[in-house]
Amino acid sequence: MANILIDATPITKSLSGVGIYIFNLIKQIKSLKNNHKSTIGIVYQPGLKEWIQKKVKLSPNIKNYHPQYHLDLPVRFSNLLLDYYPQFFPKYWEPILESPDIIHGTNYTVFPYKNCRKVMTIYDLTFLKYPDYIDSVVKQYGRRVQKCLQWTDLVLTISESSKRDIVEYLNFDPERVVVTPLASRYTEQTLETLPKPPVDLAYDFRKPYLLFVSTLEPRKNITTLIAAFNQLKEQYKIDHELVLIGQKGWRYEPIFKAIASSPYSHHIHHLNYLPDELVALFYSQAEAFIYPSHYEGFGLPVLEAMTLGAPVITSNTSSLPEVAGEAAMLIDPNEVEDLTQGILKVISDSQLRQDLIQKGKQQAKLFSWERTAQETLAAYRSIL
Repeated sequence: MANILIDATPITKSLSGVGIYIFNLIKQIKSLKNNHKSTIGIVYQPGLKEWIQKKVKLSPNIKNYHPQYHLDLPVRFSNLLLDYYPQFFPKYWEPILESPDIIHGTNYTVFPYKNCRKVMTIYDLTFLKYPDYIDSVVKQYGRRVQKCLQWTDLVLTISESSKRDIVEYLNFDPERVVVTPLASRYTEQTLETLPKPPVDLAYDFRKPYLLFVSTLEPRKNITTLIAAFNQLKEQYKIDHELVLIGQKGWRYEPIFKAIASSPYSHHIHHLNYLPDELVALFYSQAEAFIYPSHYEGFGLPVLEAMTLGAPVITSNTSSLPEVAGEAAMLIDPNEVEDLTQGILKVISDSQLRQDLIQKGKQQAKLFSWERTAQETLAAYRSIL
């Protein structure tokens, strides 16, 4: 029986991004316990504020998972130790972990423990391929990832596109890179339990809308989407609103400047972080879901939209064609006109729209968190 520890630090109370992946991975592996002969535990580091206040609060999403090991430094400090004193980890933390066979670093790092196999998840290489799209914190990933690869036995990533990037940019052995795709946080059954719009929600669902869901940051190419929306309003007089759902990331100022300067700014709505069930409601009623991102390790919102019956328009770059298959309208994210015409086709051709909806639901069924868990366990076994 193998003893496997998974770093659950990115799992927070409000799940997003990496946290969604790790939460569902651990949950599904735990649910497969009768089908594998491994003990799955979690490792958790406090946030900086928790650490200062000496109040370690494990996220309610995982607090009942055992065994669990609390490491007594926030990530910000352990990263400094990784940079300047990596000997700390086998000397002080490895004994706390009770001799795991595998430890899985889930967010671009894995510590150099001596007596176990080490797995690291790398989601994408934005920090190397598109450094202008990231903030100063993420820019440090490149050096740290290169260092961790010196002692990493296996890399997990989330798409064939990301695997190619890892092999090319990091010069890592392709035989030691395994793809374990993601899945939607929703299922078709989600459509049966959608809530009614709350009275205080800042949107009137009687108005048809185009939808974007993700963090607001340069890589997502939202200014191009706004430019296309302006063109659709001006030249084609569409009735639709534009709804942007997502928290502010970094370098988001140009996005809000583009909204403010749009002649149709009163038709553009930014909604901050929303609970899963309200995001699902927006997906389910969108005339089209638009995701013109320049670069994605996977592009999970595309899969979520397909699961909930929104026709998808997305970029022909990175992992997005891989995830979308033949179930989306693919456009060049660098061409406003291409995006404009793609949106126009989908919202004006009811047959095309229905075809995309049906193909999208079928495409989404190819991905599941059970599949992710099974393939991750197979990857673990390959290095034992």
